Amino acid sequence: MSTPRPQGPFAAPWEAQVFAMVVSLQEAGLFTWGEWAEALGRTIRPDGTGEQSADYGRWLETLERLLAERGVADGASVEARTAAWLRAAHATPHGEPIVLGNDPEQSIEGQPAAIHPSPSS
Repeated sequence: MSTPRPQGPFAAPWEAQVFAMVVSLQEAGLFTWGEWAEALGRTIRPDGTGEQSADYGRWLETLERLLAERGVADGASVEARTAAWLRAAHATPHGEPIVLGNDPEQSIEGQPAAIHPSPSS
């Protein structure tokens, strides 16, 4: 039995969201389409290896790298937010929307505790 193919250009909602973020950030002037193409090319053709697929996972990897290079979001912040979403997803009952507020490590300010310095620092 074959797996049904998704209808449309995106296999999952997150792919459409990554696509929309890239378009929005380009339109806002964070990078040009040429810069995006060059950055995506570096992701799908790492030094000394063959070309990899340019799937939306690679788009996300490229976007995270560009955000760090441009000083918009450093790698540690992206990793902390990713971890918070994963904890929230794990803590969310099946069938319910995943919201960052479900992160069991969320601080009072509504941000993941990992992003904030400890009170003693």
